[in-house]
Amino acid sequence: MALFLLVIIIAVALGIIGAVAHGLLFLLVIGTVLLVADVAFFGTRLTRRGRAQR
Repeated sequence: MALFLLVIIIAVALGIIGAVAHGLLFLLVIGTVLLVADVAFFGTRLTRRGRAQR
């Protein structure tokens, strides 16, 4: 869970820097991709864990 939150914070920071700094749009893209990948990974772990307990 701590790793998930750390990656979320990094993705948001990269997104903010990429949006504010001129010419660093690639950081915004990297932050967005990282955020989506992290949420998808966490969602699949949560789904698998929920089914295994039933």
